[in-house]
Amino acid sequence: MTQAAALSLRAPATVMRLERLGSFHQTRLSFMRSLLRRMAREGWSLTREGFDLDGRGVGTAVYAVRTPRGSVRLIAFGHELAAEDRTDRVIAERWDATFALTTAPGDDATLARLAANVPLQEAGRCSPKELVLSRANKSLRMFEAVVADLAAGRQPKPQAVSAIGYLMRTTAVYGNGKYGLSDLAHTFGGGIFSRPFEAEMLSVYLIREFSFDLVAHLARARAPETAVPLSPASKRLFGIGNATGLGMAPFLIGHPVLLHRWIAARETAIARVRALEGSDAESRARFLEIMARAIAHLAEWRTDDARLMARIETLRREIPAFRAWLIEAKVLEDAYPWNALLEESAARLSMEGQELLNSLILEPQGEVIDDLEDSLAAADETLALDPAMSLGGLADLIRRHYAWALKTDYQAPEAQHFFWYVSEEKLEPRLGARASEEGAEKEMPIAMARDAARLLAALQDLPPAMSVAEFLFQHPGYRRTVRRAQGLAGRDYGEIHDNLLGADLVAVDLLRCKLAMFGAVKFDPKSDRWTRIAMYQGAPAFEDLDPGTAGDWAFPAFLA
Repeated sequence: MTQAAALSLRAPATVMRLERLGSFHQTRLSFMRSLLRRMAREGWSLTREGFDLDGRGVGTAVYAVRTPRGSVRLIAFGHELAAEDRTDRVIAERWDATFALTTAPGDDATLARLAANVPLQEAGRCSPKELVLSRANKSLRMFEAVVADLAAGRQPKPQAVSAIGYLMRTTAVYGNGKYGLSDLAHTFGGGIFSRPFEAEMLSVYLIREFSFDLVAHLARARAPETAVPLSPASKRLFGIGNATGLGMAPFLIGHPVLLHRWIAARETAIARVRALEGSDAESRARFLEIMARAIAHLAEWRTDDARLMARIETLRREIPAFRAWLIEAKVLEDAYPWNALLEESAARLSMEGQELLNSLILEPQGEVIDDLEDSLAAADETLALDPAMSLGGLADLIRRHYAWALKTDYQAPEAQHFFWYVSEEKLEPRLGARASEEGAEKEMPIAMARDAARLLAALQDLPPAMSVAEFLFQHPGYRRTVRRAQGLAGRDYGEIHDNLLGADLVAVDLLRCKLAMFGAVKFDPKSDRWTRIAMYQGAPAFEDLDPGTAGDWAFPAFLA
């Protein structure tokens, strides 16, 4: 095996299939992991400037984060939520808590302005000083059980909490200009944030801190003589839950340049590790340790979704066996050990297992891959149109880059089974069945595979020397597809290589791809269109952030 061979990236035809994207796991480059390392490295500080909540948890809390580049505050509003108003659906109008991440000072004027708007969420309006708007509900039985434990002076038992793994779960984390919030250019221009979703990931992390303070506060209100706060070890048991639906899915199609950068960074990291000629004792020990932790994590990962649970059960069988094999065969002591390991995984492991292993080999290699964090953002996502290109050149481009899309008969009913649309009620993306539901005439432009095939068919009988400009003058309806085909040339990971209208579409795979990039764990699909997850489970609390260990919380396990 040569280094040049090991450095080659996997082909988009392999990586960009929905089934594989839907098998992704968090990596060292995931946004939550990257953010905590940065916070610890740069010495960010957290101050609780206010915590004015009553014995029911109703009131206001203010958390100030100071960084070398400026300060932000999370303003939290606690509410009393009636049982009939409790739902995680986006149509909810009331929540246990609502939040805003803001650059505004935490003075009375700011609090009054936000108090009049943040609890209303979509019905309110924020200013460009607000970066993120969010809300969360308690995980009722878990939340109450932990308050009861703390009130009695004891810490929660891992066996009782690890399956759920959070005290509260968010039902939306809005940013980038929604409802008057700061748009992305303004957020990045503020100086603190420069990587994708950093402001959103910080908000979720601070909501987690609020959940710790809230259970301790309610325990003290219930039993002031005996109550104790959560210990640092107990805090690691809990992340923040999230319920995510189809609203997230079209993001990957609508931001192909960003998607390319995310996947290219991930694939480059894998290729760099594969190219390492050898491994030292420390990296071998670290890898075997994180692999053992992942095995324990798999034992604690459960879902009612039959499709995913079958894959988890497969992982529970194959990953321990694979670990035993590589120890016995001393694979990690050979030349190009990580490449040999991954080549063997392609023969021995399921697709889910292969992608888990791709994540695991990155864990000991921070010095090799962490610089790729700075390549995840895309300052300019513009797709340039080349009007001078000939139709012959355009046709060749489509045949090369969309070969995967040209094998489907898009006239067949099963190939156009679904259509994507935006709901009138909440302005959120939805998925409809074309044969039985109305609204197909308002279809979102999601079907890149079908559109590329239609464009190529439209070019067949036209002169190859004709320019794109002439063609679009006569057929302006193809402008978007032409621009995308031209603009993604050289950005090979920008398209998902599947028909997103087909009857075999499993839309939750789109969600998992993006959520894995965030750093989510314990995916728990509730249908093929929405899933629950845990964020920051296993992560250190703010008080425990340390540059040496801030990144060491992948694949949390508590019962081993």
